[in-house]
Amino acid sequence: MHRRSLLALTGMTLAAPPLLRGRSVEAATPSPPGYRVTYFDASTPGSGRVGSRDITAAGDGTFWFCGQRNGTLNRLDPRTGVVRVVNLGDGARPHGVVRGPDGAAWVTEGGQNAVARVDPADHRVTLWRLPERFPNTNLNTGVFDDRGTYWFTGQNGIIGRFVPATERMDVWEAPRGRGPYGITKTPQGGIWYVSLAGSYLAEIEDLEAARVRIVEPPTPNQGARRVWTDGQGRLWISEWNSGNVSMHDPRDGSWQVWKLPGERPRAYSVWVDPSDKVWLTDFAANAIVRFDPTTQTFLSFPSDRPGANVRQMDGVAGEAWGGESGTDRMVRIEYGL
Repeated sequence: MHRRSLLALTGMTLAAPPLLRGRSVEAATPSPPGYRVTYFDASTPGSGRVGSRDITAAGDGTFWFCGQRNGTLNRLDPRTGVVRVVNLGDGARPHGVVRGPDGAAWVTEGGQNAVARVDPADHRVTLWRLPERFPNTNLNTGVFDDRGTYWFTGQNGIIGRFVPATERMDVWEAPRGRGPYGITKTPQGGIWYVSLAGSYLAEIEDLEAARVRIVEPPTPNQGARRVWTDGQGRLWISEWNSGNVSMHDPRDGSWQVWKLPGERPRAYSVWVDPSDKVWLTDFAANAIVRFDPTTQTFLSFPSDRPGANVRQMDGVAGEAWGGESGTDRMVRIEYGL
């Protein structure tokens, strides 16, 4: 695959990423039986706030996470606490990161209005900028379909796709304008996204023509922020305005809705673990919340620091992960202990 390097696009040479010795601290407050909470320092000495947010497993026991405030992609080894920092370029403000079929980290890089690829071996950065007629799209999140095509959203009103094999980039205006945010792929191969400003769920039902079918959630103006599939292909949605978690089953068109605990919850992110338990973040409660669809019960894990603001969750079997953007930490909740 032919790629243009960051050097070719910006005229700058990136130094080798530094190794930073981080630290991990087990939560001071007791965890529920069967769980253990650990915090990892994600801060970078001398470079100010990191803004640690979206995270994904790198496939070798390490984890990639975005530093939205300092324009970096970071690789944390939880076994040692070491963080490797990758500079994404001048003005970078990365939002989402996923591991691609090639093993690389793929980043929605809003600051440079580009899709970024970070090589897992040498951490070389490659950028593909969006067409000039789509400036400042506020890129949000991305996902790969079964063909290896990368689909992404931009909150300023676009959806797009990038084909790594041919470097083809296509961008379209989204229905109803501003709002496209979270995106996911179901086990059946479907690509779905949600719109925060538009308060809808949508299926990209034709992956060639990018034709979009809107599905209206039952709660009006709920602020659908993130979406994640479970093992059955059901779609779980975190609703920012309503404080609900909702579930849509495309097989029969049904919906179910649950309110998060507390008086005024603000559900930001959602991740469904391999056992189909649902993890959410609640800004109002300053907590990560686990929802069991079988018992329809919630279990809360408040942060030990105020203003944690966990922006996104992901994980692996036995471990739920999130980025505390307000504290420059990563948090891991081990479960099933």
